[in-house]
Amino acid sequence: MLILFGWHTWFGESGRPYRFKITLTRKGLPDGGGIYIFVQRRFVFFLFPLYIGKATNFRSRLIGHERWGEAWWRRGATERHVLVIRKGADRARVEEDLIRRYQPRMNDVLVPRGSNDAPNNPRLRRWWHIKRWFRIPFLG
Repeated sequence: MLILFGWHTWFGESGRPYRFKITLTRKGLPDGGGIYIFVQRRFVFFLFPLYIGKATNFRSRLIGHERWGEAWWRRGATERHVLVIRKGADRARVEEDLIRRYQPRMNDVLVPRGSNDAPNNPRLRRWWHIKRWFRIPFLG
């Protein structure tokens, strides 16, 4: 049961790993803010992110979230993954990194529109330019 309840690692466009806690109930929501992902699980092992967002307080944001109804009823979301991050700038960077990698169906603002669409965050943009300059194939 560790696969269904526990931790899951999502990788950003930059290749950085982010370890998220899987929550199914309100009691599993940690205090504080960070990044959350609405996830659709297929055949136990296949996970598809439907929506990636950031929150300053998980409990106030995720309980009664305006997109959770759509994610649950229309898209088939089964769980929420949360990652606690203290600083607001780091939350924005991690959110953009994950959205650019997975391009969830319910996110539409930070999804890249083409191959030349650079990230908004300066740290991510620097790494993106290095990858494009050297054209490293195994880094995406």
